[in-house]
Amino acid sequence: DEFEDDPVLESRFIKHDGCVNRIRVMPQKSNIVATWSDTSAVNIWDISQDLACLEAPQKTRTTRPIKSFQGHPEEGFALDWSPVTEGRLLSGDCSKYIYLWNPHQGSWNIDIAPFSAHEGSVEDLQWSPNEDNVFASCSVDKTIRIWDIRKKTQSALCVKAHDTDVNVISWNRIAGHALLSGADDGTIKAWDLRKFDANSPTASFTWHTQPITSVCWSPFEGPVLAASSADNQISIWDLSLEADKEEDAQIAPDVDVPPQLLFIHQGEQDPKEIRWHPQIPGLIMSTGASGF
Repeated sequence: DEFEDDPVLESRFIKHDGCVNRIRVMPQKSNIVATWSDTSAVNIWDISQDLACLEAPQKTRTTRPIKSFQGHPEEGFALDWSPVTEGRLLSGDCSKYIYLWNPHQGSWNIDIAPFSAHEGSVEDLQWSPNEDNVFASCSVDKTIRIWDIRKKTQSALCVKAHDTDVNVISWNRIAGHALLSGADDGTIKAWDLRKFDANSPTASFTWHTQPITSVCWSPFEGPVLAASSADNQISIWDLSLEADKEEDAQIAPDVDVPPQLLFIHQGEQDPKEIRWHPQIPGLIMSTGASGF
């Protein structure tokens, strides 16, 4: 604006019991938030009054969880809201168990029997962007599984996706058949679920030298993705690009850079999670040891 004042960042703190392992906002209602705690509890919060305080500071009561589940045997990190069915939630723990939450009369019912086909810690969960009964999970057992919630005893598909722990996955909202995964050895792989096979990822990159901590498809361009790693890099890729050997030889004859690699952001210490802005193409937010 004409005054060019420095921007002011308003914030409000909510007291949380235990370390926040992961936080997820319900896509249909941005005031409903789920958190994983290192106390083994999964909590759901209504932060309406806290959001209102950002607009007009006021004295309010302390925000407390509206639902808390302590049925997981130990803590976890996997958590995802369904983009199709409002209020439906999945939580996965370090003991391999995945619990399904269904909204019911203003609260949630958690299924007593968990999904338990993984052989190790469940690291991440992703609902299908267009099917209300289908989700994906990844684990330290090196596999990615695709599930139908109507069949709990076994997953519909299981693929040994990496040679090390699979840390994170992302389901493409534009191309509903594309899945992304990142592993402990720094590899990133893209998969076509129409021919989901361990030996045929649509792309595989070994650029990063430390574990992948987050992967995310662009909401605007189907083949564009971003990944963060413990090597203090955030990389941006375009799977539609192909190598031009003559041009590459002229520009950087001694550097072996994948043609799909668009950009590397450096400067943040230990980035943990990245998200594309839902309205501004090309804008990414990251969290890490050095802040936002």
